[in-house]
Amino acid sequence: MSTVNQTWDSGLAPVSGVGVQPVAPNWYAVHTRARHEKVVAQRLQEGGLITFLPLVTEIRRWSDRKKSVEFPLFGCYVFVRLAPTSEERLRVLKIDSVLNFVGIRGQGTPIPDLQIDAVRTLIEERLPWSTHPFLKIGQRVRIRSGALNGMEGVLVSRNGDRTLVLSVDAIQRSLAVRIEGYDVEPL
Repeated sequence: MSTVNQTWDSGLAPVSGVGVQPVAPNWYAVHTRARHEKVVAQRLQEGGLITFLPLVTEIRRWSDRKKSVEFPLFGCYVFVRLAPTSEERLRVLKIDSVLNFVGIRGQGTPIPDLQIDAVRTLIEERLPWSTHPFLKIGQRVRIRSGALNGMEGVLVSRNGDRTLVLSVDAIQRSLAVRIEGYDVEPL
């Protein structure tokens, strides 16, 4: 009777006492030093990691000339796709100008592929865009323009529409008003 020992690198990591579990790669945001995003992305790629640095082009004007300049859409951040293991994180953290992973205790919070794909599509298709304050459903906001200027309430979404819920706390009653098209800021 003969036996053959073979080992295969399957991309699976053992979990103590359970056997083998897959370690799926995820996107993570890495916080970098200011104006070091391109260098960090290049060094991560040279290390064999998949990166995404969304760049936008803007015409910059000086007193004597105009020039087309590429700059990061999200300053001080580079996205990297890796398996969430200590070794992979350490590979990233050893890169000069990398400050830390974005997330709880520097471990990094996985970013859904859909969000990265949405940003990638926006950049590749050269769709018009503008920056906007980050707003979450359930967050208190203030309207900054139009007939509702100065009004505060809680942002909700109903059937995909952004709605502001105005509450009168003393009588425990609320009204909902649709705020599509209004300029809204977080409180």
